Amino acid sequence: MTLFGRFFRLIWGGDVDRALRPVLAVALAGSIAGATAYPFMGIWAIKHLSAPQSALALTYLAGAVLAGGTGYLGGHASDHIGRRPLILAGWGFEAIVPLLLLAVGHHVYWGLVLLAALPVFGSLGGAADQAMVADLVAPERREAAYASVRIAQNLGVTIGPVLGGLLLLGGHWSHLWLGTLVLASIGFGIAWRYIPSGGAYAPEGPPQRGSFGVIVRDTPFLFFMLASVFATMTYIATETLLPISATTTHHLEPAAWGFLMILNPLLVTTLQLRLTRWTRSVPPSIKLGIAMPMMGVPFLLLNVNGSAPVIAVVILIFVFGEMLWVPTSQAVVAALAPSDIRGAYMGVFGGTWSVGWAATPFLGLTVRHAYGDAVMWMCVASVGVVAGVTGLLAARGHDAEALAAVGSPA
Repeated sequence: MTLFGRFFRLIWGGDVDRALRPVLAVALAGSIAGATAYPFMGIWAIKHLSAPQSALALTYLAGAVLAGGTGYLGGHASDHIGRRPLILAGWGFEAIVPLLLLAVGHHVYWGLVLLAALPVFGSLGGAADQAMVADLVAPERREAAYASVRIAQNLGVTIGPVLGGLLLLGGHWSHLWLGTLVLASIGFGIAWRYIPSGGAYAPEGPPQRGSFGVIVRDTPFLFFMLASVFATMTYIATETLLPISATTTHHLEPAAWGFLMILNPLLVTTLQLRLTRWTRSVPPSIKLGIAMPMMGVPFLLLNVNGSAPVIAVVILIFVFGEMLWVPTSQAVVAALAPSDIRGAYMGVFGGTWSVGWAATPFLGLTVRHAYGDAVMWMCVASVGVVAGVTGLLAARGHDAEALAAVGSPA
């Protein structure tokens, strides 16, 4: 067995569907490219462009809102013209962004426009990516398939920031953008060469009905999306609120936070598929009802002690909840979505992340400014509990259907 084969088997095991492997390759390459640049973009905007922090905050907000709409439109379009064109368009635009960043110079306006456009480009093909997984893999293997894609993405997140840091040695931003351009182009090249035009479980033809009307009348799906918004808000609290609280209120060194933050992708990379297999017989509603409070309630520990070991415990509990939540939610949405408009459903599901990215930093930091960290973490914990209750109720009536799509051995 080759070294690559041994590494693949170590991370993913030996039973990943062959049809899914191109998706894993593109997810890994794209995640490495994105994680190489994205963690440094806010720093670039402030230090290189001298952008006001208020303008940067509005940029992130605008990007999140626009990405939500683009995700639905991209998913809807993929139902009609196929997944491959939208996936290639999304990765292609993302590959162009580093080239444009090289041309920005010190122009604040154009730099912020590009920062806002990046998540929009990413969401263009995001729903098609998720729908393609369901097109390629049998329903009883979907949760394991989505878990495999998550592993590829998180493996990229562990690699990308290290590459970005190396490219920034000497403080040359142009080196970072050139490196990202090469990495993103590799991802696009892999997608162009290997992403198929269809799948064994894809719908036979384009839909003969409008997706929007079906979605707005699908009350169970909309209720599930509400639960997803709450869950996403707890997830994004770790990305935005936790590092601020850890390094300011609890005086953790930024370098120490850097070591703590990689616990998440490392644990997902090594344990996601194993946890998915161990819990395959648990009904989705139960998994969601447990997972979402696990993502929010542990933050209350920070009101007692904010030391590095306690923060590590919070992250550890959170990651196990996250690993239960994400692939289960993706597989449930794939099971609930009509096959002919699966892309549009996935686009709406992806839009819940945009809502979370838009709302969490604004609401969380507003509460923190007015009432302090303790109240902020109480709010995050409450949102996690609400997410668990709504997720359990939304999925409970569909456990038999969804379990057929997520409950079989991988």
